[in-house]
Amino acid sequence: MMMKNYQFTIIASGLDPEAEDFEDRFYGAGCDDATLAFQKGVIILEFDRESKNFLHAITSAFGDVQKAGAKIVRFEPDHLVSLTDIADRTGLTKAAISLYSKGARGADFPPPVARFTSSTPLWDWVSVAHWMHRHDHVKSEVVLEARMLKEANHLAMSGAVLSARELSEHLKRAVA
Repeated sequence: MMMKNYQFTIIASGLDPEAEDFEDRFYGAGCDDATLAFQKGVIILEFDRESKNFLHAITSAFGDVQKAGAKIVRFEPDHLVSLTDIADRTGLTKAAISLYSKGARGADFPPPVARFTSSTPLWDWVSVAHWMHRHDHVKSEVVLEARMLKEANHLAMSGAVLSARELSEHLKRAVA
């Protein structure tokens, strides 16, 4: 089976970054493919995980972070995106994305779902990825990965304590 690299971030908590074994706990638990940082009171693990598919990549990393003794707070990239984020994720220019969002280059672009400020709207990445896929700007895998991350975040933020296996089963059902 062909392996592929997947990049994503897990935000975690529950471990003391000053502890002598802080980094060793993650390395020993299987997070040797993550860059580890501690900022603003949370543990940030930026993964570059080789795996057979995205589902396996995020659920195995989820299990490894749990093995280290940390609590998963959320996954990134986030599902709320700006025009700049959309451009970065699709490889299109911000100007092109702006035209899409205004309806000048295609109909039915998803409306914003939130506003960071009155001049900074945010879109739901899953909806945008679906639209982009229908217009041949992203592959179907992008949509599937967006749906998985959004659902994984809902579970993580709900406080549901799951094993990696339970997370995998839930995500399979949710995106089926």
